[in-house]
Amino acid sequence: MPQSLSSLLIHLIFSTKDRYPFLGQKDLLSRTHAYLGGILRDSGSPSITIGGTADHVHAFRLSRTQQMSKLVETLKSHSSGWLKCQGIKSFAWQRGYGCFSVSQSQAATLVQYIENQGSIIVASAFEKSFVKFYAVTRSISTSDTSGTELTS
Repeated sequence: MPQSLSSLLIHLIFSTKDRYPFLGQKDLLSRTHAYLGGILRDSGSPSITIGGTADHVHAFRLSRTQQMSKLVETLKSHSSGWLKCQGIKSFAWQRGYGCFSVSQSQAATLVQYIENQGSIIVASAFEKSFVKFYAVTRSISTSDTSGTELTS
């Protein structure tokens, strides 16, 4: 084959330092999501959707030419600098992140999940939501009949 092809759907989740609600100002949250989208687009990994709440972010997609750890480093460092320029001098992202592969057959469900983050997270803490998502992806992975592995 004379070319390289790839379609990797990735659900990336990372939170603010100590899950502090730095992104609580309504317009700051949407502007941060837009800024993250620009970083992803410029990195060759345009996001299908970006969402989250005042203390964490979800993004979705990966280019065949990107390493996940480098992309996360770029996202966090660039957006952290930008948020500090927006007047949040003490802003920082938490060191870790979650990264899960997603089957094409589950893409629409995940987009809906990410877009509904505000209403979902109100009822539960970030950690519970993260653990629940991980458990759901593991159970889908073992029951998916399309033959596509959903988790990494």
